[in-house]
Amino acid sequence: MTQASSSNSSPDSAKPVNPAWQASQYVKFEDERTRPVRDLVAAIPNAQAGKVADIGCGPGNSTEVLAERYPSADVQGLDSSQDMVDAARKRLPQFRFDVVDIAGWQDGPFDVILANAVLQWLPDHETLYPHLIERLAPGGSLAVQTPDNLDEPAHRLMREVAADGPWAATLKGVERTARNGAAFYYPLLKAMCSRVDIWRTTYYHPLAGGAPAVVEWFKGSALRPFLAKLDDASREAFLARYTDEIAKAYPALADGTVLLPFPRLFVVATR
Repeated sequence: MTQASSSNSSPDSAKPVNPAWQASQYVKFEDERTRPVRDLVAAIPNAQAGKVADIGCGPGNSTEVLAERYPSADVQGLDSSQDMVDAARKRLPQFRFDVVDIAGWQDGPFDVILANAVLQWLPDHETLYPHLIERLAPGGSLAVQTPDNLDEPAHRLMREVAADGPWAATLKGVERTARNGAAFYYPLLKAMCSRVDIWRTTYYHPLAGGAPAVVEWFKGSALRPFLAKLDDASREAFLARYTDEIAKAYPALADGTVLLPFPRLFVVATR
């Protein structure tokens, strides 16, 4: 969802937070969020593709990258958020975008399925990934990128702040602590695919604005489930405490920039 260049956003953690998926919040760091998908799409081995799908398309930034790689393809985007789909339709009116539950998705076959920074929100990957492979045509590729940062300070501090405050009972069980690595995905996918390529990259995103910029970043993604459970007053208090902790964990450089390390796991599986 990216470029390792300084963001032009002016984050302000005191602004009201809408805990639903918001395209406007997500694209505040669009350059940074799009760099991983560019790297992922560049690694897809299929030189040509007639039909491609972007699942979890968000506001269309990833769909745009996919369409650039396959300019002659029939392009479809889908997302569970109406706000995201509306933004994608406005951005790329020439393509089809639908509100769809990925877990029950039955379309296909596709030559390429892109899933950028979405499957981490869904359970049961042992069933989900084979289900997506089955949506591929013979020789088609599934290209997946998922954040691999649950051990990073930003996520650890979310869990700690959630567990230590008047909101602790409300937020119990909200945190995501389970994840899978290459040793899980490779044998799962190799049983169905002719080729499986897996790698991990850590991006260092320079964010202007210090700790509030880091908080603003995660308000568009990982903080959402926490904020969705809180009323306005509790949300403001939670964000204030989280921002204080982030400032300690991610000290700003002399010019006020914070370098946000962000590890991501990539998988390209060809049927």
